[in-house]
Amino acid sequence: MPVRNQPLSDRFPGSLRLLVGSASELLWPTRCVGCEKPATLLCDGCRASLPWIEQRWACPTCGAPFGYLTCTECHGDWPARATVAALSHEGAAARLVTCYKDAHELRLAPVLAAAVATALDEASGWPAADGSPRFEPGDVDAVTFVPATPEAYARRGFDHMEPVATALGAFLGLPVADVLARGSASDQRLLGREERRENIRGSVRAVDDVSGMSLLLVDDVLTTGSTMGACAEALLARGARRVSCAAATRVW
Repeated sequence: MPVRNQPLSDRFPGSLRLLVGSASELLWPTRCVGCEKPATLLCDGCRASLPWIEQRWACPTCGAPFGYLTCTECHGDWPARATVAALSHEGAAARLVTCYKDAHELRLAPVLAAAVATALDEASGWPAADGSPRFEPGDVDAVTFVPATPEAYARRGFDHMEPVATALGAFLGLPVADVLARGSASDQRLLGREERRENIRGSVRAVDDVSGMSLLLVDDVLTTGSTMGACAEALLARGARRVSCAAATRVW
């Protein structure tokens, strides 16, 4: 990761790092992303109130909450084998994502990764549409991630999912495969479902051969699934044996 994206205290060695870290905390004190209480990134109260998705009731195909029996989001039309989303995109969960990628609170990368890892662990006990577990750690070769558009990279100064994927790979004991690239596109957040599909069409490609690999594709927010679906299709087109998806939060 470029030096400019490192926390200020990590740019200096030894005792100087401690000094810089103390000065940074004095000037920009840590506050809870949920309620702004001082001293912690996520206080006990906000952590306890996170809107976890119960995996047994979630759609095994697209991860939508309460879509287990009948999903109104994907209708079973989804390129990935299974999808797991950790949290509903609301309250403190939504602010976790926003503070991480738009306010550059990079210390939240492992927090988001831990949320995804927790959801994957729970989902491993529930079946996907093909009857096998939604997440099988022994049958995943690598973690990959939805890349930022050139515009988003220029705006933020970093590819926000790379640190999350790296932390998730460390949690799961899996390597990270940086194999996807995206071209220019309009901001997906400003578009409707059909507009998102058209906007992303043809803009994602796999830059390396992934023949025979089973991949876990991760993103921060899953809304309509257009971006993640396009990424999964690009991986499958380059020979991936199968693709499973995971997201920190799910809009529904």
